[in-house]
Amino acid sequence: MRIHLQFIVQAYSLVKVIMFFSCCTVVQSGGVLLGSSTILPCHINTNDRLSQITWQRTIKGKALDDVFLTIQPTIGPSYSNEKDFRFEFIGNFNNKNGTLNFSDVTLNDEGSYTCIFSLFPSGKQSRVSQLVILVPPITNLMDYTPLEGNEEVPLATCTAAASKPKADVRWIKGSLEGKVREELKETQHANGTTTTWSTLLGKPGREMNGQLVKCVISSEAMKEEILETNIQVHCKYL
Repeated sequence: MRIHLQFIVQAYSLVKVIMFFSCCTVVQSGGVLLGSSTILPCHINTNDRLSQITWQRTIKGKALDDVFLTIQPTIGPSYSNEKDFRFEFIGNFNNKNGTLNFSDVTLNDEGSYTCIFSLFPSGKQSRVSQLVILVPPITNLMDYTPLEGNEEVPLATCTAAASKPKADVRWIKGSLEGKVREELKETQHANGTTTTWSTLLGKPGREMNGQLVKCVISSEAMKEEILETNIQVHCKYL
């Protein structure tokens, strides 16, 4: 059990540094992988004169509607306060396009991003993108070697650690169907991720020894993963 607890602590820490290398996605597609890049679209079709494009965001740790970037025809993009090099202006002001490429996204970047067009004579118009960060779980399957007996004990534990949204964990029990049961536990962490444990419980008989079970882990942030183990029972021999 000590090894299992160490794994969870390490997994919770690793979520801060895991990087996923993938091509850019448009933010409205539903979610962006932690550490990847996304496109914040900003475009308008109008004959009005455009004087400025303003980007603001509402995220944790920032003031409401925090203005972080303005784009003007003569000086181009201008960053408010500290320059965040993760934002790259890839639009064209003359085409009324203020689109940004946003790289290396973190959990703290989750929230709404609004581009505002300052137009004449119609006034201001805006476009809003909602950024949702997805975090794949760190997976682990641990088996036990209980003594043969008539009391219910843990046989194996499958873990999906530090996932956002929470992962679904289920078992394919094979020949042990009806002889074992699942016990599910979840812990939500302060950063919005969730760790899920699913433990197989049963009375360890010698007929269980060597039987194959599979843990199936699925999440919006990853492809389905299957972990396998053979149940181990320490049998008594007379």
